[in-house]
Amino acid sequence: MSTQAYRGNSIAVILPCFNEAPAIARVVGDFRAAFPEAAIYVFDNDSTDGTADAARRAGAEVIAVSTRGKGNVVRRMFADVEADIYVMADGDGTYDATAGRKLVDALVDGHLDMVVGTRVSKATGDEYRFGHRFGNRLLTGTVAHIFGTGFTDMLSGYRVFSRRYVKSFPALSKGFEIETELTIHALELRAPYAELPTDYGERAQGTESKLTTYRDGARILKAILRLYMRERPRQFYLLLASGGAIASLVLGIPIIFEYLQTGLVPRLPTALLAAVVMLGALLSASCAVILDSIVTARAEAKRLTYLGIAAVRER
Repeated sequence: MSTQAYRGNSIAVILPCFNEAPAIARVVGDFRAAFPEAAIYVFDNDSTDGTADAARRAGAEVIAVSTRGKGNVVRRMFADVEADIYVMADGDGTYDATAGRKLVDALVDGHLDMVVGTRVSKATGDEYRFGHRFGNRLLTGTVAHIFGTGFTDMLSGYRVFSRRYVKSFPALSKGFEIETELTIHALELRAPYAELPTDYGERAQGTESKLTTYRDGARILKAILRLYMRERPRQFYLLLASGGAIASLVLGIPIIFEYLQTGLVPRLPTALLAAVVMLGALLSASCAVILDSIVTARAEAKRLTYLGIAAVRER
């Protein structure tokens, strides 16, 4: 797909889609009007309603991704598409394509690696309903507590990325928890980022949300826990070690006193349990030290990969 440069940089609009046939043609048209110089890609996640055909008719390049899950689609998008700047949005028509230019300008002017379009609801229905907003605030606060503050809308799907961010992103998640991973990757790299408010509207008629508040919220919390274990092993395993050591002392100290007073160990099973728990605590402490050194080495490798890719600059 032939493109022109915008401020010296090539732009790719990447749209993950699953059963968005009623909306995708308008979304492609809106982004084509907003970014006439960009290549527009629709990554169809095995839709059954003709999304791919509608996107082709609208002029987008369609790439099929058969493995279900938004995380799988993002992994494929980041691997297959080559550009200096990537504009990612959902294919349901909820995001304002005209705001994309503002996000890209912020990325270029600020020499940033990611700009998130935070959602300002303009919907009259329940598209951005209370449960989703509450869950977003809860999960955003959890990530801020563990990995550092900075984001207010962690789960927004409207984002602009630099090439060096995209090509250094491992994309381990499979589903909607991918936005959590995108956020944490920026925090871990200490990559420069920003947030800008953007309008968030209703879905196109005939489409329905693929997000379920409780199931996907639980999956996102699980992803946060998994990332915490992987990226903060020292804190995680030392916390386990401390809890185990305290439990072992609570169980074992009375037995030690009894032994000192009587020379007997009348509660042998409890004594054995206390010893096993303390051994587990010591093992967790050892894991904390070993895994922390591994994570440090991996973070250095990720940082070097990131720094090996040219930053976005106006040329």
